[in-house]
Amino acid sequence: MDAVINASASMKDAINHVGDKYNLPNGWLNTDFMKTTSYSPKIVQYAKYYRSFSNIVTFRTIAGEYLLAMKLMAGRQYKYDLSDVIGILWEHEKSSTSISLNQIKKAAADLYGSYDKLPEYSRLFIEKIIAEKEYEKTYEKVRNMESENKDILLDFQDEYPGVTNTDNINDIIAAVRKKKESENLIK
Repeated sequence: MDAVINASASMKDAINHVGDKYNLPNGWLNTDFMKTTSYSPKIVQYAKYYRSFSNIVTFRTIAGEYLLAMKLMAGRQYKYDLSDVIGILWEHEKSSTSISLNQIKKAAADLYGSYDKLPEYSRLFIEKIIAEKEYEKTYEKVRNMESENKDILLDFQDEYPGVTNTDNINDIIAAVRKKKESENLIK
């Protein structure tokens, strides 16, 4: 669970205690997302109050379109961001609360200043997915692609340690996929 935590050390100790009590994995409350490109300090403006406990802890949630904008900004083709996008759209569709492209564009503009700030790949992806509306069919394909991409990166990292970084990950995936396709044509 991603979280923005503005808390004292004692609150962080309490969070760890809850995790221990319920056998949750270390880091069950994830603040690392605040260090990613998808994080925007503006998210707090658009988060809705959910509940407070003991006037100490306040929980807020975000609407689906904001979560989608954040997933699209991250756009990691190896970390299930894209299949998460499809899953969110699919769940909203099933519950008759469909999310439109215009809602996503507005959320992206709210968080990042403009829809165009999202990576081009993510914009093309979301536009195609929403136009086709074949969420169930596409979900598994994209999930498998992300899993393959993760394996590609792990193998590449083993073969070329220290070369992979956030700036070249997509290029590495594309190059390895292209090489594999070429090898398959030769066979």
